[in-house]
Amino acid sequence: MRWDLFCRVIDNHGDVGVCWRLAADLAARGDTVRLFIDDASALAWMAPQGAAGVDVQPWQAAATAMPQDAVIEAFGCELPAAFVTRMAQRSPPPAWINLEYLSAEDYVERSHRLPSPQLAGPGRGLTKTFFYPGFTPRTGGLIREPWLAAEQAAFDPAAWRAAQGIAARAGERVVSLFCYDNPALPALLAALAPSPTLLLVTPGAAASQVRAALGEPPRGPGALRAQYLPALTQRDYDRLLWSCDLNFVRGEDSFVRAQWAGRPFVWQIYPQHDGVHADKLAAFEARWLAAADVSLAAAVRALSARWNGLGVASPLVLPPTDRWTDACVRWRTHLRALPDLTSGLRAAAGEAR
Repeated sequence: MRWDLFCRVIDNHGDVGVCWRLAADLAARGDTVRLFIDDASALAWMAPQGAAGVDVQPWQAAATAMPQDAVIEAFGCELPAAFVTRMAQRSPPPAWINLEYLSAEDYVERSHRLPSPQLAGPGRGLTKTFFYPGFTPRTGGLIREPWLAAEQAAFDPAAWRAAQGIAARAGERVVSLFCYDNPALPALLAALAPSPTLLLVTPGAAASQVRAALGEPPRGPGALRAQYLPALTQRDYDRLLWSCDLNFVRGEDSFVRAQWAGRPFVWQIYPQHDGVHADKLAAFEARWLAAADVSLAAAVRALSARWNGLGVASPLVLPPTDRWTDACVRWRTHLRALPDLTSGLRAAAGEAR
């Protein structure tokens, strides 16, 4: 199948990250993809080698492009009107799918795969289908490449870290940090300091905050060491998550990849001015912690609230690692049993054509 995937960049680590993973996964399964994007600059470090079968095009190129078999409107980015007009003129018309943001809220199951007939405008006569990623069988699932589990099972964390110039000491906890600006960062550094810990800090907001707190070179309190990482490709960022004992992630793409890592993770959800992110966070925690024991679930929720600025300004406390890891592995097993997002999109597009 030939796909047109449209992406407008709001947060270049999230929107581009999800769309690139999807485009590359579609192409790896034998399809071809044109990725129309208004800012492809992050792909220079995120996917410097590109991917066979993926053609990255500037957003403006859609002004004269002829629609292909299936069109994905990622995150409600609104397709160019002239392109939609040509979609309506094409016979047969392409499948039109609106890929929504990831959420664990109940409305996702009700809204997934709902049709939206276009009764006016340039797309009159077409039907758009809403496609929702999610965490249950009644949603679209998550991006899960066919190679993911086998590559992870064969992964050697120590060898990968050594190749990256990361030298963890014997008995040292390894923690990755990818975050937005976060007033709770000093509390996290204080929580990590009592035990030997190597904090691996990603570029951007995480690095600037840690530099402000620890200086350059970083001098952590107690037994804490920090190392600043270069920008990693998506594949190497996955490996970073696999090689750590605890991962702090943000947004959508790294959040999903942390769950595939099967390691303890703390999610900084994208903050929204109206506070609805608190409901989204609570909905996810209700699902993933449903099978965890009561004390662990309470500890994870308290940590998450503190990290997301939703709790009182108290000391930040890390849950017991062993039980936390076991819960994350069980959650990953649940997710692996669900259909993956790319397969679901291919099926939905085939039905809509």
